[in-house]
Amino acid sequence: MSDTKFGIPIVGFVGFSGSGKTTLLTKVITDLSSRGLRSGVIKHAHHRFDIDQPGKDSFVLRQAGAIQTMIASKNRWALMTEAPHHTQDPKLEELIPNLDQTLLDLILVEGFKHTRYPKLEVHRPTLNPALLYPKDPDIMALITKDKIHIEASHPIPVLDLDDIDQVVQFILNFIGK
Repeated sequence: MSDTKFGIPIVGFVGFSGSGKTTLLTKVITDLSSRGLRSGVIKHAHHRFDIDQPGKDSFVLRQAGAIQTMIASKNRWALMTEAPHHTQDPKLEELIPNLDQTLLDLILVEGFKHTRYPKLEVHRPTLNPALLYPKDPDIMALITKDKIHIEASHPIPVLDLDDIDQVVQFILNFIGK
């Protein structure tokens, strides 16, 4: 059963760049949605990013100096918050309360690998032979297509990267659904 210190079940996908985290997460969200579960997602970006488009009203307002800009329609709304004085990435614990948890059954996270929370490691030895497991005690399972050596002193499940149902079932068991 999941640890709900965040107020809602949370499961992360961590691994090195190019390991397939976003592709896997997309498939997992689709499967969970088809089962009637509502997922919120927090994704860590390692670089400066902009979800707004130059020339659009919200972009112009933000560029004018608005610290927060909300754009809303009957179909969706988005809140952008500027953090010009931050010297570090935001902490996961700071971001979670910004999600409306009354709309969600669980939160899925991509990244934040150095934060303490329940994680699944996506691994492709051809890209980076190093594993985050077993050094990270929060990794609950490895997801890969390859044979992986599991430490006898720290055994964890190995899930097939191509078996979305297996990955989703692991998550459902973890969150108690």
